[in-house]
Amino acid sequence: MFRRINSVGLFGMDSYLVNVEVDISRGMPLFEIVGLPDTAVKESRDRVRAAIKNSGIQFPVARITVNLAPADVKKEGSLYDLPILVALLTASGQVDANIDECAFVGEISLDGKVRSVNGVLAMATCLRDKGIKKFFVPIDNAKEAAIVNDIEVYGVSSLKDILQHITGQKLLPKAEPAKEEYRPPYYGLDFSDVKGQRAAKKALEVAAAGGHNILLIGPPGSGKSMLAKRMPTILPDMTFDESIETTKIHSVAGLLGNKVSLIRQRPFRSPHHTVSIPGLTGGGTMPKPGEISLAHNGVLFLDEFPEFSRAALETLRQPLEDSVVTISRVAGTIAYPCNITLIAAMNPCPCGFYGHPTKECTCSFAAVNRYLNKISGPMLDRIDLHVEVPAINFEDLNSTTKEESSADIRARVNKAREIQTKRYKGTNITCNANLSPSQFAQYCQMTEDSKGLLGSFFDRLGLSARAYDRLVKVARTVADLDGSEVIRVQHMAQAIQFRSLDRKYWGQ
Repeated sequence: MFRRINSVGLFGMDSYLVNVEVDISRGMPLFEIVGLPDTAVKESRDRVRAAIKNSGIQFPVARITVNLAPADVKKEGSLYDLPILVALLTASGQVDANIDECAFVGEISLDGKVRSVNGVLAMATCLRDKGIKKFFVPIDNAKEAAIVNDIEVYGVSSLKDILQHITGQKLLPKAEPAKEEYRPPYYGLDFSDVKGQRAAKKALEVAAAGGHNILLIGPPGSGKSMLAKRMPTILPDMTFDESIETTKIHSVAGLLGNKVSLIRQRPFRSPHHTVSIPGLTGGGTMPKPGEISLAHNGVLFLDEFPEFSRAALETLRQPLEDSVVTISRVAGTIAYPCNITLIAAMNPCPCGFYGHPTKECTCSFAAVNRYLNKISGPMLDRIDLHVEVPAINFEDLNSTTKEESSADIRARVNKAREIQTKRYKGTNITCNANLSPSQFAQYCQMTEDSKGLLGSFFDRLGLSARAYDRLVKVARTVADLDGSEVIRVQHMAQAIQFRSLDRKYWGQ
């Protein structure tokens, strides 16, 4: 007998419909899976056989052929266990049910329990678009898949559950997305904990409001990491579309918790400087997202910036420019989104005290140059704000003056983002950092004074065209924080102030 069951495959963040076809015929007992299965898919034979026997059901003694169509696309993972098992039981006549409008995914344990799989949110979206009405997933993935509208999702915990449902003996409840209450991001961290460093705080506020990249440079113990780790507490609220896209990436990577249906807080990723290139940008035989994509719509914090390998840092150049990282493998090419705010922190030299007002630097001039030159000019060009974080003095550290809280800063950031949302309505621009030079005339109107200041600064320091673009974008954000639709001279002056630090260290 022949039976066809709907399932779904995953390639990057894209999903596609997979038909699990089972043919049971006379002949020598054989259980074969075709359709370009990987090792995990081939091992489904043993898991399905054991699960059926241990559930008290007779395993068909016949020639069994399972085809995963389309047969020219490689299938990977254990998600096909459940559809293979259901197709096998219906094809053998042991289960009689109309499941043409249903789809199944899930890993089967040897005792018939159903285990979670990755990428269920992307799968549910694909099935809805294909007109599938019902989607059966592991119970741990049910809340995640239930976010998608216009498709019924059912959480399955065991083989017994699925068989009772499709035969009508005991129906499973329809899954609902988790109702999560709003919580302030990264509870326990607040900008009020940071004494002094007003210039650095203002720069981080500008970066959060416009989605700009920022470099923090200063001696050890000045508070660079402390500031960076509090950045998520002032980032603007995520839109629903941003939450969906971020959740998809974490789901594909297998990093979504069982109790989480939708990521509502902007991610903060902080890889160690020993991270490999695939770990940073993504990779593998069937490429998975790397740190830069896992930080999508959030923050990627690279502490000890020059200690990262030169090759790893240079791979960031194209993703920072295009907000997309493209990974090419024999199996195909996958593009993962990576619209991030990069925060890089570094010391000015190996010992950390080059330019310190009281402590003497022990590094030679050549050692300082070697250290700084680990960061290339093109990489610096892609960082909008260059900010010095000086050693904090005793007066600031011992001050009893209450510092501004993250909630107050975040209110200003949200207001600036609301201005940008209204300005760019109907376009694919989400913040000022995404502006292209061709849009400057429409969205970045400047006074004559601000144009003159920018021109003199550009000619005097010999900046690149990319640096010019980023100066204009930062000035646009400073103006938004000030509530001004026109970029005035004070806005441009502040943008220039945040861009000139590289000349102090790299200009020698």
